[in-house]
Amino acid sequence: MFRRYLSSTARNWNSAVTTTNDIVIIGGGPAGLSLASAIKTSPILKDLKCTLIEGNKLIDSLESYYNNPPEYIDKRVVSITPTSMDFLKKIGGWDYVKHDRIETYDNIHTYDSISGAKMEFDSPELATMIENINIQSMLYQNIKRANNESTENELILLDNTKVIKIEEDPHSEWPILELSNGNKIKTRLLIGCDGYNSPVRKFAQIESRGWSYNRWGNVATCKYRDNEIRLSTGWQRFLTTGTLALLPLPNNWCSLVWSVPPEISNILNKLNDEQFKFMINAAAKLSEGELKYLYQIADNDSDKLIDEIKWRLEIFNNKPTNNSEDYPLEIEFIVPNSRAKFPLKLSNADSYIEDRIALVGDAAHTTNPLAGQGLNMGQADVKSLVETLEKSYMRGLDIGSKIALEPYWSDRYLPNHVMLGIVDKIHKIYSTDFTPIVWARSFGVNVLNNVPFIKDFMVQQISHKD
Repeated sequence: MFRRYLSSTARNWNSAVTTTNDIVIIGGGPAGLSLASAIKTSPILKDLKCTLIEGNKLIDSLESYYNNPPEYIDKRVVSITPTSMDFLKKIGGWDYVKHDRIETYDNIHTYDSISGAKMEFDSPELATMIENINIQSMLYQNIKRANNESTENELILLDNTKVIKIEEDPHSEWPILELSNGNKIKTRLLIGCDGYNSPVRKFAQIESRGWSYNRWGNVATCKYRDNEIRLSTGWQRFLTTGTLALLPLPNNWCSLVWSVPPEISNILNKLNDEQFKFMINAAAKLSEGELKYLYQIADNDSDKLIDEIKWRLEIFNNKPTNNSEDYPLEIEFIVPNSRAKFPLKLSNADSYIEDRIALVGDAAHTTNPLAGQGLNMGQADVKSLVETLEKSYMRGLDIGSKIALEPYWSDRYLPNHVMLGIVDKIHKIYSTDFTPIVWARSFGVNVLNNVPFIKDFMVQQISHKD
């Protein structure tokens, strides 16, 4: 039986009791649930006493999704690599995935809004689009199965429970967590999977360095026109204002991620879904000058926006020099209430470990979504940390000690740092219309697009394929 403690009225613990754990994970996102699932399914770690704490109501929504998925794909969608998928399969989570709600694609088509320079990445099963909640749901089901198979120390998931305070036990120097349900937990190892503003990282006094991109990522779930058939392809247009990405979902649906400065994001947010749909189609094809003019219309006289875009797209589509295969299908429909936005930033913690502390995923690092690597970096963190804990446990080390955690830090910091740097440089190179840089990047793209072995290497880095 999978135990859940939702509130003070639903718990079995006595008031003000302090329990002791081997591992406490804060954060019930994909990283936290992957880590919990990997620990509970590990032959070496499965009997450790482990608790996952999530501040929001999580269990009911995951059960509801698993038993009765909603009609539309959720707006929170991510691209996972074959390596990440293999890890989810290894720990058993993929047994519970909703296969009809994922889409594997084998092509990414990128193109420059200034020069038109393009590059295509082709590889079987390059990546797979999947909802965050699909990942969380399957991992939760996997934890339930693992608890039923190994009942000595069931993994406890406390949702709708916030961490009020973290302090250090003066005697053992172990972290003690004061919870909103009135209980306290003392733990040998505290793992932060609690996002960019990680309370765990702040408790450990680990500095995180980086910067804001002064861009907002605008997301939505959209549907292409049904009158054409196109192989599953990811589309990415590099605009100087940010990146427009249309990534494939099942049944001709797609996920939009459109990065723009705050002032443009504010304009887009004022548009209704029909107007926003036409702006997406314009951004996928029209010139930067035309888009700038359309933003002005959208801001000052949005009633004229659709007619203006229709006229311009008709001219564009009828040009004999334009090949329809070089552009995505036009968007026909936007799922109501699927639009949202989030700030884009780069950050990397000075360390991912401290005595009794480990950081995973966004708590350790954040990146621009243009390469779709954020979640995959987090999954690689989870895999590395679990392997580190297994080796330390087998050697008889204290799994919360810094020396036991050091291999995780050594393994993950450099690859993450390199990936953050690459994505940052791509963003900066494409965020300018300065002619020498435009010429240089376009020349480089055209050369790379015609050198197969270099493209194959780049595909390996994107997809993490061996």
